[in-house]
Amino acid sequence: MAITINMPALSPTMTEGKIAKWIKKEGDSIRPGDVIAEIETDKAAMEVEASDEGTLAKIIVAEGTEHVAVRTVIAVLAEEGDDAKAIETAVKNAASAPAPAAAPVAPTPVAAPVAAAPVAPATPAPVAAPKSAPAPKQVASGGRVIASPLARRIAREAGIDLARISGTGPHGRIIRVDVENAPAGGGSGGIFAGSGQAFPAAIARTEPLSQMRKIIAERLTLSKQTVPHFYASIDCDIDALLALRKEINDSDEGIRVSVNDFVVRAVALALIKVPAANASWVDDGINYYSAADISVAVSTDGGLITPIVKSANKKGIAAISGEVKDLAGRARDGKLLPEEFMGGTFTISNMGMYGIRDFCAIINPPQACILAVGAGEERVVANDGEIGTATLMTCTLSCDHRAVDGAVGAEFLGAFKEFIEHPIRLIL
Repeated sequence: MAITINMPALSPTMTEGKIAKWIKKEGDSIRPGDVIAEIETDKAAMEVEASDEGTLAKIIVAEGTEHVAVRTVIAVLAEEGDDAKAIETAVKNAASAPAPAAAPVAPTPVAAPVAAAPVAPATPAPVAAPKSAPAPKQVASGGRVIASPLARRIAREAGIDLARISGTGPHGRIIRVDVENAPAGGGSGGIFAGSGQAFPAAIARTEPLSQMRKIIAERLTLSKQTVPHFYASIDCDIDALLALRKEINDSDEGIRVSVNDFVVRAVALALIKVPAANASWVDDGINYYSAADISVAVSTDGGLITPIVKSANKKGIAAISGEVKDLAGRARDGKLLPEEFMGGTFTISNMGMYGIRDFCAIINPPQACILAVGAGEERVVANDGEIGTATLMTCTLSCDHRAVDGAVGAEFLGAFKEFIEHPIRLIL
């Protein structure tokens, strides 16, 4: 009998995806292990392999379709001996099947140096618009009005009912300009006309949100709204570290290491020394870890992703350097496996290469800590009453106060500073 192919859950956080590309076409022979499609998930574009043998009889969900729920039937595979009636029945059953229930979403680490815009809760069913107003055209899913986070914030502050606004964004999405052109309560008329608030006259472009960007927004909003953050900063003298790095890079060994490679190693060793900081908050307790699996924030075209250097406490600087380069490269190409970015016990977000002196990063639940690393810069310092200069690097630790107390955070930063300022300990 005909076999249905469903939208797979390619990561624990995936509830929907986009059919980016069909590799196989209708009528193609399929064998187990053949790549049949590319699916854009919440993290990357991933290839989907067939698990059964047969002929791709019918593609139900077209290439380019977004918001396809996990477990939705996307194609029908005909086995040997199946006739047209069996295939037709399978297609009809798929079309009449109820929409799959949303799977529970597990928290996913995604690092970012700044807070994402808040996402408002689901909006009630649309209220009938006045006859003089245009009929709403916004896209709804489960009764939820689809609008950008900025549009939601502006509407909330202006007392506007989003359910009464027509969206002009992709797929009827309500965007900022729609809210700006609506009167208080909804409809049309321009709430900002003559209000004195300055907004750009024209929008250069509006880009649809990728699955990855949507999940980043959801996770960071969840973190900022539900996790009690506290912050602690420390300045580290990195002159000795820079000298050691130069000696390594100038050697004949052909090894090139970065400051961030030393930071990864120092964080890992500090977590082993202060295990109370190597923790995750869960509903029924606090998990503590024996290994330091360090998530490293990597910027990609689609947003930030955090590949993991596993057991970094057991790896040398050169090994960490090679692994970070490999993971970062494959992250930017969307080629990471789920186990390479899911999990981790602690995250590092480094903006030093952008010249940022210091910043506060958002925690990646369920992790309890993230370290924001700034640029090393020469500053005037006093040492034993003498004025001089030193290259200082400001690092700010964000902690989930439910799992990590202030004293624990301070102890961790002290251990980290000790390793950074005496880098010979990092290569022993």
